[in-house]
Amino acid sequence: MNLARSAPTLLASAPGAIKASASEIDIRSIPVTRILIVDDNPAVRRYLRAILEQQESWKVCGEARTGAEALHQVLEATPDLVVLDYQMPDLNGVDVARQIAEMFPKLPILMVTLHLSTQLSEAAREAGVRGACAKQDIGSVVEAVDLLLHDKTYFPMNSTAPSA
Repeated sequence: MNLARSAPTLLASAPGAIKASASEIDIRSIPVTRILIVDDNPAVRRYLRAILEQQESWKVCGEARTGAEALHQVLEATPDLVVLDYQMPDLNGVDVARQIAEMFPKLPILMVTLHLSTQLSEAAREAGVRGACAKQDIGSVVEAVDLLLHDKTYFPMNSTAPSA
């Protein structure tokens, strides 16, 4: 009997044996972070999806175009994190964030906007947003998402603002 060839068969037939290949075990053991993208611009949503899904364990679980769609998707898609635009056709991102934070206070929200300012960052933080990025600095999204997933915040506007 050739033990090298028989070992997988013997192990697979053992009581309580795991009947999965090593690659299947590795894939299943990586926790997946589910991300909801909310932006009224389809090109921005596609770009954000492409950037976020470059991370092996991050998957976009849904997309929304409006604030109302975002609130529905949060309930339906059960994301682990929300990437939220500020300016949308129906509601602004601060109002949507406030409603999401009331329903799910531990759900991290990252605001990504063209209109980033110290005032908007503060309003967003008060509404429950844990981070804010400028769309012009879209490369910071991965860093910000990673920080939020580790229970940190990301407000670069505040770090450069003069202290009072």
